[in-house]
Amino acid sequence: MNVPAAPILSVIVPTYREAANVPVLFARLKKALAGLAWEMIVVDDDSPDGTADIAFALAARDSQLRCLRRVNRLGLAGAVIEGVLSSSAEFVAVIDGDLQHDEAILPEMFAALNDGGGADLAIGARVDEQAGERGLSPARQKLSHAGAWFFKRVSGLSVSDPMSGFFMIRRGIVGSIAPKLSSDGFKILADILLCAPPGLRIIETPYIFRKRQAGESKLSPLVGMDFLGLIVHHASAGILPIRFVLFAVIGAFGLVVHLSVLKALIVAAGLPDFRMNQLVATLTAMTSNFLLNNQVTYREYRYRGWGILRGLLLFALVCSVGVVVNVNIASWLFDFDNIWWVAGFAGALVGVVWNYAVSTSFVWRRRRGA
Repeated sequence: MNVPAAPILSVIVPTYREAANVPVLFARLKKALAGLAWEMIVVDDDSPDGTADIAFALAARDSQLRCLRRVNRLGLAGAVIEGVLSSSAEFVAVIDGDLQHDEAILPEMFAALNDGGGADLAIGARVDEQAGERGLSPARQKLSHAGAWFFKRVSGLSVSDPMSGFFMIRRGIVGSIAPKLSSDGFKILADILLCAPPGLRIIETPYIFRKRQAGESKLSPLVGMDFLGLIVHHASAGILPIRFVLFAVIGAFGLVVHLSVLKALIVAAGLPDFRMNQLVATLTAMTSNFLLNNQVTYREYRYRGWGILRGLLLFALVCSVGVVVNVNIASWLFDFDNIWWVAGFAGALVGVVWNYAVSTSFVWRRRRGA
């Protein structure tokens, strides 16, 4: 009996609502990687459209495909980490299940790592608009360019597309830094670059980003905030979770919204009742904070449809407790030392920590949007 050769390359495909795309991608990989010992590992976050069922059905007929179905665990970065750690191949590639990445460049990436190319990491770099980039909207093009500029100045690494989700790397490198990697967010490549030991040999392979044909997009221009959260997470030596950074940034934006609405009501509308103006401004800022957190900080657990109203009411309830905590802490400190800005800052800090903790535990707790 012929025993299939152990794969030298595992292609990790993190999925959510990609039922229509998995068979297409598998067929395309078969064509692109013909003659190479490889496998495709689908890591599905329990998609409600049956993505895992499709993958398991294909795997039952073809040993080149495996599927990991994650239950009560969500997020692209975490899915990639689990997929890589489930592989025994010398090399692993990461490619999205939405068919926007060009699988045809995988052999070129593999050759750079395996055939004397001397590289440890090959990045699929989305080409610029002048070269024919099709799959990125103008907003995402600007986000990608700004992210590369910012990343270079923070990390010192000259990588043109650190926000890419398409790359190939030696599995042992990821295995050695896995405990340092964050399972939150989308920017797993940037996290790997920031955690990798010095001397990582990197090459970039350009390709044209395709337009999505089916499934659900995982990205939006707001994902730049996630990238910022990752940078701050590393700058704090991992003390500040990415989600907390995003929650705090959105809270700061909510303060701007609050003050802007309050001023508009006082100056433009001329409403005489300050308490009513303050209430309207508070509710507006709270709604803004909820919607942004729903789309950015907790997007894997986000509310959809009419569920958004239920989530907003729950968010308002828990944050109202945070307001009471904020005021009481600040008042106590002010009575103690009479330094208003210290008291105000401490109250705000305790308030944001409280709101983050209860939001994570109760508002967006391991839920699935309908």
